[in-house]
Amino acid sequence: MDINSVTRSMVGIRTSIPDDAFTAGSLGTVREGSGVIIREDGLVLTIGYLITEAEEVWLTTADGTVVPGHALAYDQETGLGLVQPLGALGGPAITLGDASKTRVGDPVVFVDGFGRSLPTKIVAKREFAGYWEYLLDEAIFVSPAHPSWGGAAVIDEDGRLLGIGSLKLVMSRNGTTSDINMVVPVNLLPPILDDLLTLGRVNKPARPWLGAFTAESNGDVVVMSVAAGGPAAQAGLQGGDIIAEVRDGEITGLADFYRQVWKSGQAGSEIPVRILRDGREAWLRVKSADRDSFLKKPQLQ
Repeated sequence: MDINSVTRSMVGIRTSIPDDAFTAGSLGTVREGSGVIIREDGLVLTIGYLITEAEEVWLTTADGTVVPGHALAYDQETGLGLVQPLGALGGPAITLGDASKTRVGDPVVFVDGFGRSLPTKIVAKREFAGYWEYLLDEAIFVSPAHPSWGGAAVIDEDGRLLGIGSLKLVMSRNGTTSDINMVVPVNLLPPILDDLLTLGRVNKPARPWLGAFTAESNGDVVVMSVAAGGPAAQAGLQGGDIIAEVRDGEITGLADFYRQVWKSGQAGSEIPVRILRDGREAWLRVKSADRDSFLKKPQLQ
């Protein structure tokens, strides 16, 4: 692997988000991370939360050149985002690899847009359910963790892109804990890339979104909080509620909860939810929504 070439394909990303944006409270109004050039026209792939609702995007190349960018697309299902630079970045496009062929134990390199690279290895490949109504059938987990993981690139020994850094988590094994990173596999991009480039989103009906932040505890799905003004809040769902059933199907865990909601129809569907609250059960009818409808749309700089 030519690490210098990989570094030239990386950019630093800094975004500014309006104070009244839907995600301002949870993700902040100034976000920093990385991205990687994936096409000869300079198209940058990153993790979507860096650019959600961004009114300004700035890209910094390996040689310190600063170029404005446009938040072109964010796919809620995969978590991936695209930035179109509004000037020449000068770096080479990286080759996309095949994350499906990787195995636990494979050595990889985690490279960010600020000149830092970290030799690491794949420690797990498995389903991942995030508290914000997010699910990957097979996420990649690497250790040791990179200190600047958001939007950074996981590269194989041949210099090919395997995935984009998303989260820092803690893994417990044999009584010890260690920091790991969750990585979104790059294989999720090619099937949706044309839609993202032409439409800014995948060309299919949006999934129903509830606006509930949930966690799994001993098999129960517990509501931690609800998004202000979101469908769950409007239906009366509260922090501490246990979600026991969706329509007529009992819930066996967080991933199962999401799948039950998503198969209930497209965004806008009314979803009956049975909850347990203070030892009592009740049914709520949640009028789902398209999550994107709550977000500010990017403006061309």
